[in-house]
Amino acid sequence: MSDKVKIIKPQPISGFPEYLPEIRRVEQLWQDTARRVFERYGFCSIETPSVEAVEVLAAKGVVDKEIYVLSRLQADEDEKTEGRLALHFDQTVPLARYVAQHFNGLAFPFKRYQMQRVWRGDRPQDGRFREFYQYDVDVIAVDNLPLHFDAEMAQVSYELLAELKIAGVRLHISNRKILQGFMAGIGVADAAPIVRIMDKLDKIGAKGVQETLQKSGLVNDSQIEKCLTLAEIQAADAGEFQQKISVLKIDNEILSEGISELSFVMDYLKDLPSGAVLADMSIARGLDYYTGTVYEGRLINDPGFGSVIAGGRYDDLASSYINKNLPGVGISLGMTRLFSKLLKDGKLPALAPSPTQVLVALPNEEMRAAAQAIAQQLRARGINTEVYHAPQKFDRQLTYANKKQIPFVWFPDSGQVKNMATGEQVAADAASWQAY
Repeated sequence: MSDKVKIIKPQPISGFPEYLPEIRRVEQLWQDTARRVFERYGFCSIETPSVEAVEVLAAKGVVDKEIYVLSRLQADEDEKTEGRLALHFDQTVPLARYVAQHFNGLAFPFKRYQMQRVWRGDRPQDGRFREFYQYDVDVIAVDNLPLHFDAEMAQVSYELLAELKIAGVRLHISNRKILQGFMAGIGVADAAPIVRIMDKLDKIGAKGVQETLQKSGLVNDSQIEKCLTLAEIQAADAGEFQQKISVLKIDNEILSEGISELSFVMDYLKDLPSGAVLADMSIARGLDYYTGTVYEGRLINDPGFGSVIAGGRYDDLASSYINKNLPGVGISLGMTRLFSKLLKDGKLPALAPSPTQVLVALPNEEMRAAAQAIAQQLRARGINTEVYHAPQKFDRQLTYANKKQIPFVWFPDSGQVKNMATGEQVAADAASWQAY
């Protein structure tokens, strides 16, 4: 008597999304649309390995707990622990390594887009995943990167969302120089830890930020009040933004530079529809490598959901990997987070589980060659076609077509095509038949 095979109950792994075919087709549609939009602006595609050396990922001060380190289940005893590999947690750090490694083979400004999965050791919750897709666009230059590229990031993001017919996302824009200069202007010597706390404003609110700053001991109550006043400033255009920030009466050269840069970007984007972008001084972006323009895209009707777009300008991200000055600006669209939100809300387009447009029925085995010939004719004309797998009753073959939502069934014995939506059945020629 043979032993029973142990059945392992399949269960989803928390934080690692997995979709049925009809949902995966929408995800692929998003990727195809993004590719067209990015290439329209001259961005070229690259793909970096899923893994990087830990020292590469940690070169910019990445928090260790976010990184998934790779190890073999049965590693050799003498295998060195140095040179460990880890899954990349974003695509910006791998991009910096890529540009440094391939510097002599690239044309600058180097415009690239990347659509890959990234991994983060985060606690899974609504809108947060351990494995997810990011769509990244970046421009990197040598020594000097024109400021109009900062505006182009916003244009690309807006255009992609518009083509995907995703409404209700607003891009909030600020500039780290404004924060840095403002902090210096009110007597704060080290702005970095304050910026990291201010970056939590959308998560813990003004009161939470106030209490955290008080506990930090880095700033006094007067300085905290001024920081929160700055964070309240929002404006739809450059003129309004300049007027509101001038009221604060802070005189600092870096602050003035940040105001000028943000005003340039907002002016550049003035032709976008009203409400598409907003100058927002609460945007900080906690990562230390951002040095100028910073972005966060948020849902207008659900601001507590968190950002679905993020990015900014960095003066010299690749300095840990190459002795060159390589400023850049980039934006990352957290498409899995946005996708999951629209899926949950029932706002994704409804697609069939299968891309098949025509199912060629198989009346009997003797007609398999004829069915295959019809299918090949249709495929050669760009029509997605499959042949039913076995000579079964037509009712069963039609049931199969219905379940996969295949719109047409071709009967090779009669030379007729059935429209599954209307029930109409007409004679057709594979060389000239049109689906619609």
